[in-house]
Amino acid sequence: MFRTSDIVLIAVMVSAAALTYKTKREAEEQLAAVQKIQAQIHYEEETIDLLKADWSLLTQPSRLQKLADVYKSQLGLEPVNAHQIGGLDDIPVKPLTIEDLSSQPLGGMADNSGKEPSDDKDPVVTGSTVQ
Repeated sequence: MFRTSDIVLIAVMVSAAALTYKTKREAEEQLAAVQKIQAQIHYEEETIDLLKADWSLLTQPSRLQKLADVYKSQLGLEPVNAHQIGGLDDIPVKPLTIEDLSSQPLGGMADNSGKEPSDDKDPVVTGSTVQ
């Protein structure tokens, strides 16, 4: 009644259905993972917005001035005088020190082995037309 080709085709159909089901299941799991990550991103963005709002409230100049007035004696805060503000000319210049490199051997291709630079030519040929 059933031929071999019928059995093979039924096996192929069952295998295709199983593969389709497995693929669908994996896709749904991946979609759930993506949705979870998107929910975490949304939560973090809301947290960042909340922290920015808190920061703007905490750094309001009027609030900081009130705190400075309250804790003035403990912090030793005083207003800035005009003579305390300096310019670029008031910054000390770092002394420039140049090491004596002539006493140190250069080594490598630049080493002349004690010869004067004019005694020999550079042994490397570069294709330059200037001699």
